[in-house]
Amino acid sequence: MTAVEIKTELLQHCQKQVDNRYSKIKQTIADIEDSLLEESKSSSGDKHETGRAMLQIDRENAGKQLQEIEKIIPLLKKIDVNATSDYARLGSLVYTDRFTYFISLSIGTVPIGKTDYLCVALNSPVGLLLSGKKKADEFNLNGTIYKITSVK
Repeated sequence: MTAVEIKTELLQHCQKQVDNRYSKIKQTIADIEDSLLEESKSSSGDKHETGRAMLQIDRENAGKQLQEIEKIIPLLKKIDVNATSDYARLGSLVYTDRFTYFISLSIGTVPIGKTDYLCVALNSPVGLLLSGKKKADEFNLNGTIYKITSVK
């Protein structure tokens, strides 16, 4: 596979992860809204108020998660799989003597064929170490020295 094909597949995997998480959060919010309506119909004193308060907290937490996902969506759109660069940046495939990284979102390992790719966010600890590095550069991660063999 070419680097563009690999990056395209990895980006699609990232997009699918975001879409799934977005759908789950939206469903959670809808379920909470339904539960709040049901709580409004029953009025059993303190128990009722506690239940509503807990649902409100759940709704706030789900709303925060939704905001985080909505920040990620434009970031994914910025990734141009056809762009090439001699230094590591958003959308780069970075090959090292140990792992291959795709700078995108922190979603972990994605297997393609017989190779595992580590998807990392640009602002993650690994992403920050990789950012701006070129072929033959080295970086230290948790006491282990990694050598970059290529950037695509």
